[in-house]
Amino acid sequence: MFVFLDFEASSLAKKSYPIEVAWVFEDGAHESHLIRPPLQWDDWDDAAEAIHHIPRALLEAEGTPHDVVARRMVAVLTGHQLFASAPSWDGKWLSALLRAAKLPRHALRLRDSDEAQRETATAILRGHVPEAELGRAVADVAVLGELRDHDVPAHRALADARDEWRRWSLVKRAAEERAAANPSSA
Repeated sequence: MFVFLDFEASSLAKKSYPIEVAWVFEDGAHESHLIRPPLQWDDWDDAAEAIHHIPRALLEAEGTPHDVVARRMVAVLTGHQLFASAPSWDGKWLSALLRAAKLPRHALRLRDSDEAQRETATAILRGHVPEAELGRAVADVAVLGELRDHDVPAHRALADARDEWRRWSLVKRAAEERAAANPSSA
């Protein structure tokens, strides 16, 4: 199953770490966790806090311990295809979380959300449009994934993961409608 994931972080610095994670399965099921940092995670950027509005004190008071979140992610997400809008950044924070929990840093891997949109559209449209036109048909419906409800991400993990899921859902629905209009290319 496809899963859309997002992290919020302490900063964008080299020593930044994840402070919130959320994921949304393709069926809409979701989870969200504030992450209590271990003592060695001490990077903090007030400018980042001004964007995500998650104070470090909240993480320390109400966050789930980092290792518990990491084990939950491995337990729930292993075997699924994970996607993020910024896989290099989100992958960095995923790796930091897994390593800090003494789990293999490649236990979970992220891909770009755009790949989920293209793969889904291709799978739905194949057989419904001529093979020579498949790439163009996929591009036509994938453009819907570029449309956003708002110009600025919410900078909260669940809202941003849901935004990725919604864009994927728009592309999927458009591909299904196009496929229904062209029952078979044979």
